[in-house]
Amino acid sequence: MLEDTLTFILAGGAGSRLHSLTSDRAKPAVPFGGKYRIIDFTLANCLHSELRRILVLTQYKSHSLQKHLRDGWSIFNPELGEYITTIPAQMRRGHGWYDGTADAIYQNLYLIERSGAKYVLILSGDHIYRMDYAPLINAHVESGAAATISCIDVELEIAKSFGVLSIDSNNRITDFDEKPEKPVALTDQPDRALVSMGIYVFSIDRLKEILEQDANNEQSGHDFGNDILPGMIQDYPVFAYCFGGAEGRVSQDNYWKDVGTVDSYYQANMDLLKAVPPLNLYQDDWRIRTYQSQTPPARTVPGESGTEGIFINSIVAGGTIIAGGNISHSILFKNVYVDDDAFVENSLLFDGVYIGKNSRINNCIIEKHVQVPDGTVIGYDQEQDRQQFTVTENGITVIPKGHLFK
Repeated sequence: MLEDTLTFILAGGAGSRLHSLTSDRAKPAVPFGGKYRIIDFTLANCLHSELRRILVLTQYKSHSLQKHLRDGWSIFNPELGEYITTIPAQMRRGHGWYDGTADAIYQNLYLIERSGAKYVLILSGDHIYRMDYAPLINAHVESGAAATISCIDVELEIAKSFGVLSIDSNNRITDFDEKPEKPVALTDQPDRALVSMGIYVFSIDRLKEILEQDANNEQSGHDFGNDILPGMIQDYPVFAYCFGGAEGRVSQDNYWKDVGTVDSYYQANMDLLKAVPPLNLYQDDWRIRTYQSQTPPARTVPGESGTEGIFINSIVAGGTIIAGGNISHSILFKNVYVDDDAFVENSLLFDGVYIGKNSRINNCIIEKHVQVPDGTVIGYDQEQDRQQFTVTENGITVIPKGHLFK
């Protein structure tokens, strides 16, 4: 089945709710976990699932993403029919850029037709999770479905942000409601609802037929969640595949996070620091691949005052130096420098950040190459922080790339 499957990764979104972190990059290229990019998790799933024909559909500010794929993911052999290829919008059908998730696939129907594949797996490049896609594809083939949607149960309040499914006893989907104000709860769990993970398998003939119909519908928004899937379930067999079972080769942790907001992105990073993280990056059976630059090892050294540099319950990437500073419950990406008697807690520091002496940083996300002057205090007075920076609903202060302190 896998050799008959063509994989699309949707990676063109602007990530407007992550604007502080996506002003210069596509959402899938946002750094994560000290060394990764968000898209690495989807790509690693493909790699371990033995999917070797992958098309990454790019659009919004894609240079950083394309560079990352070139440097970290040029691993397949085209002579064996394997590839990870970026496909920008090319106006092959119509006169516009990608206009919705379904339109992105529609504009690349020619790639589907010439691939010889029987099935199409459509993935989002901006979710954090580990999953073996092989059992999903097998379930789709065995059911004879026109489409299969991978789903997960979440709290009712969270379900409002996703497509909510209703299914019968055979897992056939009977209703699909995109971002409802009042999600339908599970019968046996009244505080939870079943939602789409944005992972779809289609039989190619049916997909081509549906996309052609949608393209000619001027009232459609050309989106899978809003337009394609709610209409399909009325006329075709569409089944749900429940994420988190025992199938597949990955040690299942049942973790899936849509990092669509700064707060959810921050929390997904902080989840890695829990004593028993819900997503364990250290499991040997499903490592997450990424591009890793050649940096020296991270180290701690005494500062000028003689204070020892220390870090507690933190992730510290290569090239980082803690020179008399104190790091607690934080994630430091590569080549960060924390100077004497600085204190950083509950924060994310991106590549090349410098924290000056005697600074106090709390509940912050600091973008690449920001130089924080000596004695700076951020994250302790939200009203004061709002005068200069974005402060999220949950109180996370974001210092943007290139910010110059006065």
